[in-house]
Amino acid sequence: MSPLDSKQAKPLSPSDIVIFGGTGDLSVRKILPALYYRLRDGQLPASSRIVVLGRKPASRDEYQATLRKAMQEFVSQSDFTETDFARLATCVEYQVVDAREAAHYGPLRELLEKDARPVRVFYLATPADIFAGICGNLKAGGLVTDETRVVLEKPIGKDLQSFCHINNAVLQHLSEKQVYRIDHYLGKETVQNLMVLRFANNVFERVWNADVIDHVQITVAESIGVGDRGGYYDQSGAMRDMIQNHLLQLLCLVAMESPAQITPDAVRDEKLKVLRALRPILPEFLSHYTVRGQYVASGGMQGYLEDIKKPESDTETFVAIKAHVDTWRWSGVPFYLRSGKRMPERYSEIVIQFKRTPHNIFPTLGDEIESNKLIIRIQPDERVQFQMNTKIPGPGGYRMKPVNLNLSFADEFHERYPDAYERLLMDVVRGNPTLFMRSDEVEAAWVWTEYLLKGWQEREVNPRPSPAGTSGPREAEMLLARDGRAWHENG
Repeated sequence: MSPLDSKQAKPLSPSDIVIFGGTGDLSVRKILPALYYRLRDGQLPASSRIVVLGRKPASRDEYQATLRKAMQEFVSQSDFTETDFARLATCVEYQVVDAREAAHYGPLRELLEKDARPVRVFYLATPADIFAGICGNLKAGGLVTDETRVVLEKPIGKDLQSFCHINNAVLQHLSEKQVYRIDHYLGKETVQNLMVLRFANNVFERVWNADVIDHVQITVAESIGVGDRGGYYDQSGAMRDMIQNHLLQLLCLVAMESPAQITPDAVRDEKLKVLRALRPILPEFLSHYTVRGQYVASGGMQGYLEDIKKPESDTETFVAIKAHVDTWRWSGVPFYLRSGKRMPERYSEIVIQFKRTPHNIFPTLGDEIESNKLIIRIQPDERVQFQMNTKIPGPGGYRMKPVNLNLSFADEFHERYPDAYERLLMDVVRGNPTLFMRSDEVEAAWVWTEYLLKGWQEREVNPRPSPAGTSGPREAEMLLARDGRAWHENG
């Protein structure tokens, strides 16, 4: 358990955690390993029950063998023990359920009502087009209690209309407070620490505005291609897959005003204000404010078309955007967003670039004085760095070098801390929706995103070639170069 969790977390009630799509990739790689760790660390009560739902019949022994293989693969080798696996295996039950078949919900209800736990969580690790059907069957089958929470995985829809259709259909069967729309980025330790950095350290909050900050960069880079997600990705692209949710949520945490208190609606109200203050990018300015890219074969790596085995596609695998938040605090400060596949490294980072000193009193240095940067590394190697200038020791006048004041999470906190899914799952059990998206948040994000997507379509803005293994197409560099700026590259 992390130091913050140990001081703030209240004991959790025993829970029934039911996973639709329980044999799928997300469940096997993320959800079940997260529950393994929470049981191991004693946060999730051992009397809880985990019901894995799948469509293929399997005996208890057959499923236990499958579960063991998955945990040995996706739990750190140093953390896997027979004792901890036995703790998980004791809690897990497997049941055959076809989520589309209403008749299958009767046996599920019988199982859950036999020694029912106080809290009931349904995790929908399924395609979004069956969310409403599952929720309707849960309601009609008498499975929804006062302490029921339903987790919806992204993406919820592919545009504003489809999101509203799915979301409204879900809310016909559940209340807003029962619905937890998950974005795993919000569960990352460094992302949450951004709130503490801003609102618990007066030194930063006083300079967190257009008077002192020159611009903000948010990068989520992936070194891999689309892999086996080609079918989904070709219908989605980087804008829908990454920008509309992950990067806009990070932007909200950087740009939001301080909530009156850390309560779910207070925090989400402030994020909503940011999304509604995002300046729409008019079609005539798309070429100046946005870049679409698609990785092509380079350096022995395949291109996107080879990966998806299609002769042509206009799906973007890279996006760079110059965005503005039209508020008093951020007037004139650009937010540069960038995300892509087949980039040189996998990392996620926020860079707060401060303005240069108003007057250089060291004339021998010319324009060599670097401006300060606050670098918030989200993954991997979570850390916060503040780049400042210092004099290089020795004679010969003032020679300067930018150095980093470094907070490394690994160095400072030696114990393991929960990953995003562990934290978010426990927040669901706890009934704390602060780190989950409210309906109006997702809708506001889609409004801004769809304006841009429609502009690309109307103006026939096609993806630019982006050599695999590079930081994006040349036009992405020009996006900042026109403003006399450059991307902060990982290093």
